[in-house]
Amino acid sequence: MAMRKIPVLGGVALVIGLAGGAASAERYGIGRPATEAEIAAWNIDIDRDGRKLPPGRGSVSHGREVFEAQCASCHGSRGEGGIGERLAGGQGTLATSKPIKTVGSFWPYAPTLFDYIRRAMPMNAPQSLSDDDVYAVSGYVLHLNGLAPENAVFDARSLAAIRMPNRDGFVPDPRPDVGQ
Repeated sequence: MAMRKIPVLGGVALVIGLAGGAASAERYGIGRPATEAEIAAWNIDIDRDGRKLPPGRGSVSHGREVFEAQCASCHGSRGEGGIGERLAGGQGTLATSKPIKTVGSFWPYAPTLFDYIRRAMPMNAPQSLSDDDVYAVSGYVLHLNGLAPENAVFDARSLAAIRMPNRDGFVPDPRPDVGQ
């Protein structure tokens, strides 16, 4: 009988704690609603088809320079990995017992590569690269994976046109409560 009371008491304590935290926030003036400008600054997601890719352009050769300065210390000079994830290689390994998931083997859409680099990299200074630099680094990573020639220049149209090798490797979620 005493064992049944423990989960109930824990639940009661949790509810009291949450209510107390909310009251403290009001009483002490902690936090505030985000401004429209703050929301807009983070509302920069790019979908898989490349809608909302920003203006700009970047070459693979410039991407190599930016990668060496901003990315290689974590991802290796040729995207082979280090303290950061491996970015290149791995093609043909996904169906093996030791798949190597990289941009070239696993990533389904090139515009989402731009999105991730733009929002999250470099790890110590996210959103610090210009859009031109992000196009360039995206192009360089695609080049490391054999998906772009060395003389390529990327912009919204050309990046969205890249067909990634694993594009058809993902299936829609069949659950009825998940929107597609």
